[in-house]
Amino acid sequence: MAYEDLEERAVGVREIIHRAQARGGWDHPVGIVAVTKTHGPEAVRAAWRAGLRMVGENRVQEALEKQEATSDVPLEWHLIGSLQRNKVRKVIGRFAMIESIDRKSLIEALSARGAGDRPQPVLVEVNCAGEVNKAGCLPVDVGALVRDIDAVPSLQLRGLMTMAPFTTDREVQRATFRRLRLLRDDLAAAGHDLPELSMGMSGDYAVAVEEGATLVRLGTVLFGERH
Repeated sequence: MAYEDLEERAVGVREIIHRAQARGGWDHPVGIVAVTKTHGPEAVRAAWRAGLRMVGENRVQEALEKQEATSDVPLEWHLIGSLQRNKVRKVIGRFAMIESIDRKSLIEALSARGAGDRPQPVLVEVNCAGEVNKAGCLPVDVGALVRDIDAVPSLQLRGLMTMAPFTTDREVQRATFRRLRLLRDDLAAAGHDLPELSMGMSGDYAVAVEEGATLVRLGTVLFGERH
């Protein structure tokens, strides 16, 4: 059976999350988004068998193809990669969450397409690392994007997302995640309800959980190296 050790890996991840929450003093639920990019539909089915209920994909076309191949599995699909305006028409109603909203033009494109049966949940992606090659809006621009989304009835803003630098320096990781949480707290104080903080991947998710993550996006630690 493909990915036969996935259930055991998922149990180990949950144990790490539990310990990290205890260190950080948190008790809210932390959702695991199983990132199946470059893995085939069998990885999606294995995730379901292992008790994972959220799947993340970076590329729209790859996600749609896997959705078709696993339409009998009632998973919650998250788009975690950059969304181009010319792909907007393909994503409406196909994802439980779009985690990568980072510019006004994308909000306008989504607004123009509508949301189908119900508002589309989204997260604002923020470049808290300050790296020029990273996606995401600048922290200084978050407030304006939040207001832009709040003004669109077909979108439902659920929170913020970020990626830490590719480093093993735990304090650099921590500073990135803490910055996102503090941004969220400032927005909450201004009246914006943003319950979700999507931050942390296979190499740094324990630190992200310590800093208050509600969603972690995990690929390698669950499925092994990419194909």
